[in-house]
Amino acid sequence: MQQTIVRPTSHRRTGLPRTGGVPPRRPRTPVNPAPVRRPLPCRVEDPDLWFAETPAQLETAKALCGDCPVRSACLAGALDRGEPWGVWGGEIFERGVVIDRKRPRGRPRKEAAAA
Repeated sequence: MQQTIVRPTSHRRTGLPRTGGVPPRRPRTPVNPAPVRRPLPCRVEDPDLWFAETPAQLETAKALCGDCPVRSACLAGALDRGEPWGVWGGEIFERGVVIDRKRPRGRPRKEAAAA
C-alpha cells in the first residue's frame, strides 16, 4: 500500500505578502524634527494667579502672558465666551469687559477723589 503525503494548503489570503524572507527595502524619507513646544505660562504657574484679587498679582499674570504663543487665540476666545473676570490673553477682564488695570480694594485716596 502506498502512503500519500498530504501537504497542507496555504492559509495565506491572496494579495498579502508572504511571510518569512527579507522584506523589500523602502527608501528612507527624512523625518523633520518635531517642533519644540514650550509649556504655556498659565499651565505652569499657579492657576490662582490669573484670577487674583490684588492688582500686583494681576500685572504679574499679564507680564507672563506677554510672550505666550497662543495669546491672541486666548484673548479672542475669552471675548467670544464673555469671560466675567481674570487675565485672558494678557488682558484683565472685569465683569466681562477688558480693563487697563484693576484698582485695589477699599476706598480711593482723598486726593484722588477730590481731583
